[in-house]
Amino acid sequence: MTSTSGQPSHPVHGGRTTSWPAKVFALDPAGINWPRAVMFLDVALVPLVVFWAIGYEQYLLSALFGLLFAALEDPGGGHGRRAWHLALFGLIGAGVTALGFGIGGQAWGWMALTAFVVTLAAGLMAAFGVRRFVNALLLNIWFIIALALGYSFHHSAHITSYIWAQAVAWAGGSALWILITFIGWLIHGRRDRPQPVAELPGDTTRRKLTAPMIMFAVIRALVMFATVALAFGLNLDHGLWMPIAAMVAMKPSLEQSTVVAAQRLAGALIGAVTAALVLLIPTSEHGLRLFAVTRGLEVVALILFMHGAAIRFWNYAYYCAAIAAAVLILLDLPQPSDYAAEGYRVLWTLCGAGLGVLVMLLAGLLGKRAAHRTAKASPHPA
Repeated sequence: MTSTSGQPSHPVHGGRTTSWPAKVFALDPAGINWPRAVMFLDVALVPLVVFWAIGYEQYLLSALFGLLFAALEDPGGGHGRRAWHLALFGLIGAGVTALGFGIGGQAWGWMALTAFVVTLAAGLMAAFGVRRFVNALLLNIWFIIALALGYSFHHSAHITSYIWAQAVAWAGGSALWILITFIGWLIHGRRDRPQPVAELPGDTTRRKLTAPMIMFAVIRALVMFATVALAFGLNLDHGLWMPIAAMVAMKPSLEQSTVVAAQRLAGALIGAVTAALVLLIPTSEHGLRLFAVTRGLEVVALILFMHGAAIRFWNYAYYCAAIAAAVLILLDLPQPSDYAAEGYRVLWTLCGAGLGVLVMLLAGLLGKRAAHRTAKASPHPA
């Protein structure tokens, strides 16, 4: 729809023009799922309490992501099939965890190169079906977080982190979800259970890798190479927020809409600002008060994860904000901070998210142009 001036106009609903902010923050009341969110919170409290009890909170994030991503990967069905898939996913995730934390202590060149290879491999998994591509994308996201966390721990004088323990923590989170599914299977009379997150695709049909699919995988890999190289090669203060924001901002499809791009960017920025403000709380605390505040903020991060699970299809921007804030809070809690760091966190988040969105938009335009040229070159039926 165009205006009389030839410029595209905003769509009109009920006689009113829908502005871009209204589109980005539009709410779908049917998209809230509180039972799923409460279930995640109940299960996530287990690793939280365990690591509080043993005093190794530096392994909490690995356990939480192992639990969360196992729940997302869960294909449903009979328990034997589910347990096999979840165990395999858990083992692969443990390997990715070890790789991320291991490379995080190496030179920035190795970090950037490994990020490129892992992201490219995840993108090419689209040839094995949409479901496996989504699973690879989850592991790709976790690898970038583990890489940043490994770098942070390696350069911290007061935190000791073992690579094998991080891998075990991830595997433990996955194993916890397998145990939960087994208990649920028994409670429901040993009947097949549906996929917990029904909105995720379940298609495992293999497909041929096309030029646009390969281009998309390469572009995502190059973005991760660039952001990791900039963040760690230039030793930017809190630069690890840049590759994480870029990964969150890149939509796993060349069908990139401007609304979704704006939602990802807005969500990443809201999450970064929220995390930065929350992380101001422990800056002036010491001793027992710092300990108590840190434990409290870990609970806040879990509640943010819970809200993310509830509002995923209520509004995508708010979902991105909740997940980004939770990840960034847990990422920076183990290390002391200062007030100047908050500005750097938001700045690098803006740079990373903006770069990811911009590259995906350009990739979408290139893909549409290539499709248009192919359509024009193909012979028309008589």
